[in-house]
Amino acid sequence: MSDATKKLLAEAFNQIADALETGVYGERTRVGVTVIGSEHGVEEIVRGAEMAQAANPDIEVVLVGPEVDSKLARIPANSEQEQHKAMEKALESGELAACVTMHYSFPIGVSTVGRVITPGKGREMFLATTTGTSATDRVEAMVKNAIYGIATAKAQGIANPSVGILNVDAARSVERALLKLKENGYDINFAESVRADGGSVMRGNDLLVGAPDVMVTDTLTGNVLMKVFSAYTSGGDYETTGYGYGPGIGEGYDKIILILSRASGAPVVANALKYAAEVAKGNLLSVVAQEFAAARKAGLEDLFKKEAKAATAEPETVTAPPEKVTTEEIPGIDILELEEAQQVVWKAGIYVATGMGCTGPVILTAEEDFDAVVEILKKAGYIS
Repeated sequence: MSDATKKLLAEAFNQIADALETGVYGERTRVGVTVIGSEHGVEEIVRGAEMAQAANPDIEVVLVGPEVDSKLARIPANSEQEQHKAMEKALESGELAACVTMHYSFPIGVSTVGRVITPGKGREMFLATTTGTSATDRVEAMVKNAIYGIATAKAQGIANPSVGILNVDAARSVERALLKLKENGYDINFAESVRADGGSVMRGNDLLVGAPDVMVTDTLTGNVLMKVFSAYTSGGDYETTGYGYGPGIGEGYDKIILILSRASGAPVVANALKYAAEVAKGNLLSVVAQEFAAARKAGLEDLFKKEAKAATAEPETVTAPPEKVTTEEIPGIDILELEEAQQVVWKAGIYVATGMGCTGPVILTAEEDFDAVVEILKKAGYIS
């Protein structure tokens, strides 16, 4: 028997022995975590890393930072800046498939998709997004957030994730934009609110029960929600539940870097490392590219050009028609477009008022004008 054959047999034997011991056959996914920067100290991050390793034999957890008392593999670094440089180098070389870190700055166009456990029914839900900025325009950013969330959920193995839009400023504009993409061939599975009036624009109740797989919101709201979901049982200074703020997603972004809060405790650190390994195994970067290719084919870029053109158009001042009693509500109009919608109806010679119903902004109209106003608003694109 040749030396080469003996070497191959020895390697095969070692793989079998390792598989019998760990229950995992083949290479493990290497995921890193930077250890400096936590408000709870290096020890808390290391404890979370060791929890992740003990619970997930199919991954190999690597510490990025100074020498510590741990049997886990380590990439040396002695400051936060050194950690990030070492992490980036390891990701570029393929030494790490993904890495979890704190206080990391992404370029404009990249934002993170968080993953929480909702308290109402213990259901997992993705929050798109939670840190970073997808775009400088609010509607464009939230539309991209939806794509980021869909891609992340698919990389997690959810083939057809349901999507809800949180009822924040611009929600209705985002809904219309996503509906237009769907009409043009981009496959979006809209979720239904658990409230009696239904719809894909979500209320606070939907957050608590996890009505959609992916909840779309602006990043600042998403960031607040992450903190509430993660630390509501602890008083706020120690995050106990969830999977962290998630991977930074962006078209063309080529690294899998996940964010933790500095307040994250060991259980969240462990979950974040599991999350990192799962999206790496699910080929997150490839899925993001596929989703953007499909969205662009459905007119994503043209959609944003139209939004930009509308935003720069000079507003027209219209005199209100004679006032009349308005008893009927027409919901579904974005708060940012409420006055514009009112002016469009006034221009047609029909008096309407504006108000705020329990589900958000409304146009108030007389009963006899209701159908005509609905038709005007639909034609102008303010409601679907």
